[in-house]
Amino acid sequence: MMRRTFPLRRHRKQPPIAIALVLVGLLPGMAASQKSPPRKEIGRTTIGTPTAVYVEPATVSRTGTIVTAAIRVALVPPLKHPKGELKSSRTLGMYDCAKRTVATKESWYYLDDAGKKEGMHRQVKIPGFGPVSTGSVAGVALDWLCSAK
Repeated sequence: MMRRTFPLRRHRKQPPIAIALVLVGLLPGMAASQKSPPRKEIGRTTIGTPTAVYVEPATVSRTGTIVTAAIRVALVPPLKHPKGELKSSRTLGMYDCAKRTVATKESWYYLDDAGKKEGMHRQVKIPGFGPVSTGSVAGVALDWLCSAK
């Protein structure tokens, strides 16, 4: 008995085009998610090498006297690490404006200045508030976040 073969149907050729269109539609969103968030310079450290301190405005939130924000800074000189030199950091912290104390929730250290290649990540299980040195990164952030705007 001879097996009858049927020609491929036209609609079976269309899904690869549909998938390609969906992927092309997703690419701009993927590219946007890989960009680092916008930063705003809020001051410079006065301890050690003067370094610019930046805040990510989209991360700033206030609950009573506590302000939560992500702070970025270049590490000068870079820190030595098994993966390479850590050149910049991003710290998510809580800043208590009433007591003038700071607690770190999470911190990332990057192998590049742009903050794209992660070298190390630390998450604090139970953040504890502690004192701040004037002129340090935390001090500059606390002063800026708690000032009346």
